[in-house]
Amino acid sequence: MMETSQIVETLRDHPFTKGLPPQHIEKLAALANEVRFDNDQVIFRQGDESSLIFLILSGKVALEVTALGRTLRVQTVSEGEILGWSSVVPSREKQFQARALSACRALAFDGARLREACDQDCSLGYVVMRRVLSVVTDRLQALRLQLLDIYTPPGARQP
Repeated sequence: MMETSQIVETLRDHPFTKGLPPQHIEKLAALANEVRFDNDQVIFRQGDESSLIFLILSGKVALEVTALGRTLRVQTVSEGEILGWSSVVPSREKQFQARALSACRALAFDGARLREACDQDCSLGYVVMRRVLSVVTDRLQALRLQLLDIYTPPGARQP
């Protein structure tokens, strides 16, 4: 397990938290725990009420949508990205299934504790929510492109 000083150093360098003021990094470090996932391990399922949000440190994770008896990979996230953004919204279900594509390491944050820290420090909350919203936008765009690829009739595709 990582010590607090290692977590602080990791947060300083992680793309999601890079550039945050030292006091924000310290607050986040106090909330973080290192976790590991094995290859092919389901981290959470679509519809789960998991409260964890992860900063990926190493490895790759498939984001999948299950519909009509099929599981469709929407996006792959890897080192430097976040996973489980819906945990920063109270009482929300996971929008995707996450499955490790390789052995993974991550920092995990309890969504309720992270929201509480953001409520207590509005400058931290603003930065975190702004960065999470950027991730949500990217994930929705990836899903949209995937759906267009699947459901656009072959003759309607642009050359």
